[in-house]
Amino acid sequence: MSLTDELENHFSATPYMVRDTSDESLFRIRPNTSANITGDGTSAAGSMEDMVAICTIGTILSLMCVIGVTGNVYTLLVMCHYLRSSASMYIYIINLALADLLYLLTIPFIVGTYFIQKWYFGDIGCRILFSLDFLTMHASIFTLTVMSTERYFAVLKPLDTVKRSKSYRKAIAVVIWLVSLLLTLPMLIMIQLVQRDNKSICLPTWSKLSYRVYLTILFGTSIVGPGVIIGYLYIRLAKIYWVSQTASFKQTKRLPNQKVLYLIFTIVLVFWACFLPFWIWQLLFQYYESFPLSPKVMKNINYLTTCLTYSNSCINPFLYTLLTKNYREYLKNRQRSLSSNSGYFQRRNRFQRISGRSLSTSSQHCTETYVLAHAPLGNSRA
Repeated sequence: MSLTDELENHFSATPYMVRDTSDESLFRIRPNTSANITGDGTSAAGSMEDMVAICTIGTILSLMCVIGVTGNVYTLLVMCHYLRSSASMYIYIINLALADLLYLLTIPFIVGTYFIQKWYFGDIGCRILFSLDFLTMHASIFTLTVMSTERYFAVLKPLDTVKRSKSYRKAIAVVIWLVSLLLTLPMLIMIQLVQRDNKSICLPTWSKLSYRVYLTILFGTSIVGPGVIIGYLYIRLAKIYWVSQTASFKQTKRLPNQKVLYLIFTIVLVFWACFLPFWIWQLLFQYYESFPLSPKVMKNINYLTTCLTYSNSCINPFLYTLLTKNYREYLKNRQRSLSSNSGYFQRRNRFQRISGRSLSTSSQHCTETYVLAHAPLGNSRA
C-alpha cells in the first residue's frame, strides 16, 4: 500500500483530515467520502470488515448524539429558569451546554456520510463542520477557565465577586465566543470544497507548514494555555485550603463549597481526557511523516479519538446537573450566612449605640465626681 493510501486511511475518520499529494496539503472532509481503492481494485469500504466498523461507529455516535442532545437541552432549559439570578455559574453553564449542543449537532452529518459514502452538504457544510469543532472546543475550555478564575477570586476576594453584575458575566460570555470565533476564522476562510478523482476534498489555500503552525497554535490555546492557568489556580486554592486547615485559621467559612471547586476541576479533567489524545494524534502526523502502524490500526485510533471528543459533550450534562445542585446549595448557605451576619451586625450596632450613650453618661458622671472630689478646699469654703 502506498504512502498516500496510508495517510488517507489515517484521516478517514478524524475531524480534521489532511492528505499529502505531491506538494499540496489536501484537507479531506470527515469522514472519508469515497471508498479507498486497494491495489487489486476491490473496494475496501465494501468489505464486510469495514461495513462492521462503519455500523459500529455510526451506532455509537448516534447514541451519543441522542443522549448528549437530550442532556444539554435539559441543561439549557433548567439554567434559563435560574438565569434571573446574578450568579455567575448559571450563565457559564449555559455557555458550556450551548457549545456541547452545537458540537453534537454535527454528528448526523458525520454518520450520514459514513453510510452514504458521499458528501452532499457542499462547500458551506465543509466550512461549518470544520469550524464548529474548533469554535466549540475553545468556547468550552475558555468558559471553564473563566469559571475556575472566578472560583479562585471568590476565595481571595469574596466581596468583589458578589458585586459583579449579571450583565458583566454576560459580557464575559460574549467575549469568550468572539475570541473563539477569531481563532476559528482562518479555518472558516482558508478551505473550500473541490472535486478531485471523484472524491470530495476540502482544499486549503495555505501550505502544509502554515497548517502545521495553525494547528500548533490551536493546541496551545485550547490545551496548553488554559491548562497552565487552571493548574496554577487550583494549586493556589489547594495551598489556601491547606493553610486554613493546618493553621486553624477561621477562614474556612469564606471558602466556597468545596464540592463546587471539585466539580469544576472534574469537568476540566474530563475535557482534557477526551481532547488530549485527539490533539496528540493529530500533531504526531503533522511533525512525523511515517509511523510503524498498519492502516487498520491507524483507522481504529481515528475512530477512538473521534468517539472520545464527542463523548465529552455527552458526559458533561451529568456533571452540569451535579454542579448546579451543589452550587444552589452553596448559594443558599451563603445567603443564610450573609443574613445571619447582617442580623449580628445590626444587633451589635444597636448595642454599641445604647452602650455608647451609657458609657458617655457614666464617663461624664465619673469625671464630674472626680473633679468635685479633688476640688481645692479654699474654693469649697468659698
